[in-house]
Amino acid sequence: MSTPTGPASGLPVRMPRPRQSGRHRRPEPVVAPEGAAALVLAVPGTPSSATRSLAEEVISIARSELPGLHARIGYLDGDDDEHPALVSVLTHAAAERTARYEQAVAAGRDVSAPEGPSAVVVPLLAGPDSAIVRRIRQAVMDSGTQVELTDVLGPHPLLAEALHVRLSEAGLARADRARLFTVATAADGIVLATVGGEEAVQAAGITGMLLAARLAVPVMAAALDVDGSVTAIAEQLRGAGAAQLALAPYLVGPEIDASLLEAAAKEVGCATAEPLGAYPAIGKLVLSLYATALGITPATPQGAPAH
Repeated sequence: MSTPTGPASGLPVRMPRPRQSGRHRRPEPVVAPEGAAALVLAVPGTPSSATRSLAEEVISIARSELPGLHARIGYLDGDDDEHPALVSVLTHAAAERTARYEQAVAAGRDVSAPEGPSAVVVPLLAGPDSAIVRRIRQAVMDSGTQVELTDVLGPHPLLAEALHVRLSEAGLARADRARLFTVATAADGIVLATVGGEEAVQAAGITGMLLAARLAVPVMAAALDVDGSVTAIAEQLRGAGAAQLALAPYLVGPEIDASLLEAAAKEVGCATAEPLGAYPAIGKLVLSLYATALGITPATPQGAPAH
């Protein structure tokens, strides 16, 4: 029973929940700084509606993680309004930032003049491909603008997760090691297919070790653009006792002709998973590279070490 001064003795008293403080306090949402450089996604390969859709989805994921982000897509082989060339996108990004500043000044706002790069270019590549990266660098130089070029997306634990998901979607791996059921078509050896020669194979091997730990099966990297590489790795895995192989593309997708994947899978007689595509981790890694280049700190992607 209540009394004029409050609840009767012995009854619980509901108190207002205090605001959380200290290191366990929920962080305030991070937004892109005003006047920050644009994020420009450099997309390799032949432009197409499918490529554009994939790139737009990656950008959408990045924007959802960092509100206020100015993001654009530039195609290495683009040449029209629908698929603009990387050079023209960089030139436009620089002009656009200057225009935003001038508009703010004209409106009487107290804003600082833009400093630093007008754009941060992130290659849409899972691993290193020196030929493509060289072309991206050339486009940056040709634009005549101040630009920061980041590294490629991998190696990274989130890419191992993405590869695992793609294999499980194709019925080539269990979705969860902890489950007690098996997948009849699960592979007991994985060929991690990349492009970019030996450098790319070595880099893919790091993510491959993480994937092997997730699947508890051997994983070895091979280069689709090196004759005989996929076949040699497949033979090595079979020689080590693997009876049912699977091809896991360590590729986002646009950087290679899909027919190369099909031909490689047919050559070694195994099933193949889909490329990484617009898996959510791709967008998060793109944003992480952008944020690191500018020294801003959106939420750290799960599976990534905090800096």
